[in-house]
Amino acid sequence: MDAKSLRIVFMGTPEFASTSLKRLVAEGYNIVAVVTTPDKPAGRGQKVHESDVKCTARELGLPILQPEKLRDEAFLTALKELNPDLGIVIAFRMLPEVVWAMPRLGTFNLHASLLPQYRGAAPINWAIINGEKETGVTTFLLNHEIDKGAIIEQEKTAILPEDNIGTLYDRLMEIGSHLVTRTVDKLAEGNYTTIEQMHIDEATLKPAPKIFKEDGRIDWSRNAEDIHNLVRGLSPYPAAWTPIYKDGTESGSAKVFSTRFELCNHNAVPGTLKTDGRTHLAVAAADGWVYIEEMQMAGKRRMAIKDVLLGWRLSNEVFQE
Repeated sequence: MDAKSLRIVFMGTPEFASTSLKRLVAEGYNIVAVVTTPDKPAGRGQKVHESDVKCTARELGLPILQPEKLRDEAFLTALKELNPDLGIVIAFRMLPEVVWAMPRLGTFNLHASLLPQYRGAAPINWAIINGEKETGVTTFLLNHEIDKGAIIEQEKTAILPEDNIGTLYDRLMEIGSHLVTRTVDKLAEGNYTTIEQMHIDEATLKPAPKIFKEDGRIDWSRNAEDIHNLVRGLSPYPAAWTPIYKDGTESGSAKVFSTRFELCNHNAVPGTLKTDGRTHLAVAAADGWVYIEEMQMAGKRRMAIKDVLLGWRLSNEVFQE
């Protein structure tokens, strides 16, 4: 069957999904509807927020469905009436079987890791945090278990020393959009072999759970490279952070966006600060110094370290109790 004639239902929420949606439409694939999250109030003013995918779908003139519940009868009826051949899911909610099994060819997901490694909500973050040198994207057929369906296609990319979550996210988003169209073509042709994820020793796998605030707290007693990778894996958002102590009392906090590190033997207590007061600020780690290049003090804007130091006269501050 011609891939461009398949009736495709696209499901997603963030920018990562929007890029694939744009590519599918630009290359002439037949998107019969887009399913995304309902509008929600967000921010201080509680202004109604629309998902990136909804904004993209509207710009492209595509029909939009925003069900509160994916088992809602009205939604399922609307989906059935579309007579879909294929479903595509990117960064959306967990689908019930009644949804993912509805299309004639099934439903596939784009995941930002080389499955079976880094199953979960934050695969790009954890790959950098764990110091991986390589990652990629995977398309797989949905089944009853999260991120465990049969693998259709994968594409690898190096994690560069200068990468952070922002740069790697953008690169995987672009690579992923190409992988999505390639996967649609394969499924239409029917000439492909999947790789099952069954019978894998779970103990050999690295998970990628959702990132919470405490995950970003810097433990300065760890190795310098581990701290550097934590900062990279959370920059620019949500950002690694450290409490600041003065005379034994917590006096504030700071987000850390960019670092470099220097391995060496020192006698400093982890969290001890070293600075010339003008150009650099280094923090003692277990096996060296971590030099902070960009940070944001609580209530201030993000700044290069030399600008931070212009307004901060250090005396008895440390970053670890």
